Amino acid sequence: MEYTQLGRTGLSISRIVLGTMNFGPRTDQADSHAIMDAALTAGVNFFDTANTYGGHDDRGRTETIIGDWFAKGGGRRDKVVLATKGYGATEPGAEGEWPNRSRLSALNIRRSVEASLRRLRTDHIDLYQFHHVDRETPWEEIWQAVDVLVQQGKILYAGSSNHAGWHIAQANETARRLGSYGLVSEQCLYNLVERRAEMEVVPAARAYGLGVIPWSPLGGGLLGGAIRRAAETGRTAEALANTSVRDRIQAYEDVVDAHGLVPGEVALAWLLTRPGVTGPIVGPRTVEQLGSALKAVELELPDELLVSLDGIFPGPGETPEAFAW
Repeated sequence: MEYTQLGRTGLSISRIVLGTMNFGPRTDQADSHAIMDAALTAGVNFFDTANTYGGHDDRGRTETIIGDWFAKGGGRRDKVVLATKGYGATEPGAEGEWPNRSRLSALNIRRSVEASLRRLRTDHIDLYQFHHVDRETPWEEIWQAVDVLVQQGKILYAGSSNHAGWHIAQANETARRLGSYGLVSEQCLYNLVERRAEMEVVPAARAYGLGVIPWSPLGGGLLGGAIRRAAETGRTAEALANTSVRDRIQAYEDVVDAHGLVPGEVALAWLLTRPGVTGPIVGPRTVEQLGSALKAVELELPDELLVSLDGIFPGPGETPEAFAW
């Protein structure tokens, strides 16, 4: 396994991030524990989750599964850099039933962290991420809450998810003014099919020393051999009904095949070549899927293939050049 620093921090993390969204809804506890054991054995030390993962009617279940795994001992918790998120309410429908059960008020940040700590059966969260932008809460309030939790030893670092470039700038300029450390990571939608993060999010993250953590690195399965899988199973992804999308995915699978490579592994390896990217989040449902994802770390993509991928999935470039000239 290869390791890198998380943004401007001194924290060393694996270049593949274990995503846990499937733990609970699609993967039972025993298999989830087996996947986490396999990840540790392979050297993956960065685990990502969220307070709302677990399914619509069982939010928080994923954190509980991870907490039960930590409770098995064997140094599991000490070996893991644990990232979770807060914003949404864990009670189904609670956002509309009672105030202050969601978003990023100081009150809800405190409550959410405490609840995640109980479910995760740990005394601290290494990276606490704001799952979405809260346009109603000022960053001064957010950093006040974060600083108290850092002083209490309940969280170590703060990160964002699904934030725009200007949100990152606003957050870290406010933190600088207050003497807070600010955001150290941004978790965003980023893959070969969806490259708009390259316009402003990635440049802002790099400018402020944030590690970029792409989610949905396989584009919802499109980059994992979707056309070949459809031919084998008879089930076609809805997105492939779009002729333009299907043509690009077909071209992608053809060029990957020509190089004797596996589509999903290439999609992950491509992200590892991108400036500012710490590591993509993979969400395996089985140990076998994890094993396939791990191969991407050692995969060196030929320059010829990289050029071909840019031709099939051209990036927008950075702003203002992306739209101004």
